[in-house]
Amino acid sequence: MTIAYFAVSGLDLLNAFDEIEDPNTIIEWIYSLQVLPDSKGTNVHRCGFRGSQANGCCNGDGDSAGTSHEFDSGHIAMTYTALLTLVILGDDLSRVDKVALLRALKALQKKTGSFSASVNGSEDDMRFVYCASAICYMLHDWSGMDADDTLRFIRNCYCYDGGSTFCAVASLSLMGKLESTLSERQLNRLSRWCLFRQQSGFQGRPNKPIDTCYSFWVGAALELLGAFKFVESGRNLEFLDSTQDQFVGGFSKWPDSDPDPMHTYMGIAGMSLMGVEDLLPLHPALNLSQRAHGHLQQLHKAN
Repeated sequence: MTIAYFAVSGLDLLNAFDEIEDPNTIIEWIYSLQVLPDSKGTNVHRCGFRGSQANGCCNGDGDSAGTSHEFDSGHIAMTYTALLTLVILGDDLSRVDKVALLRALKALQKKTGSFSASVNGSEDDMRFVYCASAICYMLHDWSGMDADDTLRFIRNCYCYDGGSTFCAVASLSLMGKLESTLSERQLNRLSRWCLFRQQSGFQGRPNKPIDTCYSFWVGAALELLGAFKFVESGRNLEFLDSTQDQFVGGFSKWPDSDPDPMHTYMGIAGMSLMGVEDLLPLHPALNLSQRAHGHLQQLHKAN
């Protein structure tokens, strides 16, 4: 599911959406991976989207009642990327079982305010807090979380050495709570910390090597904090150029490495933030084009 998102959103940002020959086929595939409630609703806490059909479970028409299996459940990151991809493809989300999905989302929240990835058990951290925030934002319904607990968890994670900074900042932005949760001093220190992550490209934390994907992770955080104007975009573009494979065409993590879908997409997203010509502008909090976000806003108004 995530690789499909990288491909679809990457083409969209490249202003090459027309290269997707049959968007409806992708839409139907995504809906076939939705974990739907069974006839008795006994598996509602497992609802969401699967990452693939690897476990042998899928919905033939993407719209029928689900079947309950103890190891068949949605994954919070797959649900996030499934919804993003549907929005980018112009779907109206009418076939998303929002009630079941939000109930399942609430079942993933811990007493700390954090979220697990799956009801079957996983680590819980800021990555999944971000996924939960993005899901609630896209569904235009925050009943899938205890927002006060989530805000408390984010505040408690503020620290000197960073990590998962984009996920925290974007979550607060999507909740409309960025400036009311962190003080002006904290926001300024956060911007400063992010700006110090630029060497030529960006590193994720102090003493880590620079890496293509942080052009988005740190760049988007700076955009949300209103500090992207201080980025040395020319130096970052030089680094990104050094990681592009001239034969395959994608981007790698580091120079002289093999390209992959994730770093290729994050490199494109980072360049979009820098306003590179011919790329569509990015919505930094959701990580999709502003065009696709406009479609989502129209869905919110219609409902």
